[in-house]
Amino acid sequence: MNRFESLSYLVSHLNVDLQNALDQRLKRYDLDIKLWPVLFSLWQEEGVTQTELSKRCDVANYTMTRLLDQLQQQQLITRQQDLDNRRAFNIFLTNNGKALEQDLIREAERVNELFLENLTVEEQAKFLTLINKINRFCD
Repeated sequence: MNRFESLSYLVSHLNVDLQNALDQRLKRYDLDIKLWPVLFSLWQEEGVTQTELSKRCDVANYTMTRLLDQLQQQQLITRQQDLDNRRAFNIFLTNNGKALEQDLIREAERVNELFLENLTVEEQAKFLTLINKINRFCD
């Protein structure tokens, strides 16, 4: 097998390039790529626990704590104690965190467009369908 037949090599290479491209755009907002999955998840559903957010972002709970500390310091999220479990905290976006959504989603869309521009519209749709199928996000 050569590197162009290795799924792990190809996906890893693409991931590094995608993250670097988005990271450069996020720096304009004083953010970095590590915070992107957290914000992206919270824009889709806030009020989830830190543990649930860790699962959704595929990071260890202690790593999520550090990421949330950073977001809280930047006044983008708040933590509210869960009413049913005193040890758990629900995570909510602040108005500042909500205000970033449109701009940052637009930045991510530009990165997507840049990386997908060599594919036809049909190939782009098929590629995303296949990547989701491999990741078991859909059937």
